[in-house]
Amino acid sequence: MRSRVWGGTAAVVLGGLLVAGCGGWEKDAAGESTGGTGKSAGGSYPVSVTDCGGAKTTFSGAPKRIVTSNASSLELLLRLGAGDEVIGTGFPPGKGTLPGALDAQGQQVKVLSRNVIPKEKLLGSGADLYIDTFASTGGMGGGGMGDAPTGEEFKAAGIKHLYLKSTACAAQGKEPVRDLSAVEADITSLGAVTGTSARAKELVAGMKEKVGAVQKAVGGTAAAQRPTYFFFDYDAGTKQPTVVCNRQVANAVITLAGARNAFADCEGDNKQVGWEDVIAKDPDWIQLGVRNRGSGAANEKAFDEAQKWLETNPATKGLKAVEEGHFLRIGSEPTTIAGVENAETVEKIAKTLYPGKVG
Repeated sequence: MRSRVWGGTAAVVLGGLLVAGCGGWEKDAAGESTGGTGKSAGGSYPVSVTDCGGAKTTFSGAPKRIVTSNASSLELLLRLGAGDEVIGTGFPPGKGTLPGALDAQGQQVKVLSRNVIPKEKLLGSGADLYIDTFASTGGMGGGGMGDAPTGEEFKAAGIKHLYLKSTACAAQGKEPVRDLSAVEADITSLGAVTGTSARAKELVAGMKEKVGAVQKAVGGTAAAQRPTYFFFDYDAGTKQPTVVCNRQVANAVITLAGARNAFADCEGDNKQVGWEDVIAKDPDWIQLGVRNRGSGAANEKAFDEAQKWLETNPATKGLKAVEEGHFLRIGSEPTTIAGVENAETVEKIAKTLYPGKVG
């Protein structure tokens, strides 16, 4: 599976979480979060987090030198108020791609790589924490992350390794992902580790409020009345489409918005299918899931290209959604990668599919 924009082997940004036993974080008996905003006061440590396999990592204090694997984990740290501790990132955000004041902060972070951070550079970065969105899945990196540091190498370099598990654990999921609880668990975990639990609580509450409003408006819609929805990952390549399955966080986003993921019967995070499979589904709506090009104009051009491909390709031009012009121009990242914007994407989709019902 190829990605023309991001590089590497992942066709879709992988998401989803092994909800039971994979999203948690722990504190010792005395480790309760304090009130207020920004950094929590002392007394919130030790904090322990687990990886996809249940292995535990314990933090005795807030990390001071953080490297992020990509723009999504960087954005979460900026939103939490822990951006000052970030010393480098891979897959950096393009200028203007982060919302509001976060954009200027994001542009100040040192770029260690435009894609996957090379092993030697990561181990020599001086980091005490690496926040990893993809490595456990073998995705989003040249060679399938085959040159990723081992646990022993991270330990020798003094770097603790934390996963965004709603993304990294997707392939290990046992049940379909239909809500954002795994994403919320990631945010809560990052808040606990970085001493920003109060802010994490605010972010999660905001997500719940937004999604709750959508659910109140459209959540009761019977399954048979919900439109079918196809996430078109244009950047994964058009020769053979790659679809989001029911373990991917996008499945939750689509479901919460009151739609039916056309490939919700696919067990896993994502897979390649044939165009004949998409034709058989004949979706009511198609999301042009292009990845962020770094500017509004470049994004619109990419959306135009994706739409034109569907409208002119013999295999797809007869699809109901294509003939009716039922396209949604919503980027890939806020749909398929864990983040606060997952809730905003739920709202955007619902507003399009249920005009007048969602405020």
